[in-house]
Amino acid sequence: MNGLFGPLRKMRIEPESPALYYLRVGSEEMPLNEVVGHPLHIRFTGQIFCVVCGRKTAKAFGQGFCFPCFRDSPENAPCILHPELCRGHLGEGRDVAWEKENHVQPHIVYLAWSSGLKVGVTRETQIPVRWLDQGAILARPVARTPYRYLAGLLEVAFKSHIADKTDWRRMLLTTEPLTKDPLQLDVRSWTPDDLKDYLLDSMPTYKFTYPWTPNFSRLVPLDLKKISIAEGRLLGMKGQYLAFSDGRVLNVRNHSGYEVEVHYG
Repeated sequence: MNGLFGPLRKMRIEPESPALYYLRVGSEEMPLNEVVGHPLHIRFTGQIFCVVCGRKTAKAFGQGFCFPCFRDSPENAPCILHPELCRGHLGEGRDVAWEKENHVQPHIVYLAWSSGLKVGVTRETQIPVRWLDQGAILARPVARTPYRYLAGLLEVAFKSHIADKTDWRRMLLTTEPLTKDPLQLDVRSWTPDDLKDYLLDSMPTYKFTYPWTPNFSRLVPLDLKKISIAEGRLLGMKGQYLAFSDGRVLNVRNHSGYEVEVHYG
């Protein structure tokens, strides 16, 4: 048996066909594709460490924050979920230097298909990582803006027509291939006149596949704080989820900062 020890981080995913997955634990990482079909054992030690400051915390807020970082860090500012609230381009925000480095940068507004058609926003340098994290099988950039706020305005305009959320159960349970490209939409009619210059013309649709073979009728989400141990034969990975042979699934990103022992093979 091989093993790792330390706080969990969201999985690293490389855009191969199928996508290559790496489970990150502490300062190490392990290739997961080669573990598919074999036993995987993840034990939560009961300790949680903030993904921002590293301090021990009795409870994780959001996706691995201690309460002070959840309240004050720029990584959890309101504009993370609502880009239209971003103030970085005005020289404002929880951390002006962080905003300049992360939000006063080119952003992409995109259409994607994971659990269905949705619109989203991401920093240009996060492509295609953002799409892989969401378990998207198709994605297409439709606009490029010089900073996050403008991308947020476009997302607000588009989401009055299509969703901006992913249904994780539907994303994992849907296995039938699409017969046509649902992303080749003309979004110009949804776009306010003062934002039309940011639209991209004739962008291709990117396609992704995953090491994902489960075909369950229902899924059982795992909560390591309640059960301590997640183990079984690993059946596959999609988005930030691991699936075991009995239909249980672990959202790794939601357990960021959880200290674990991992054994596999």
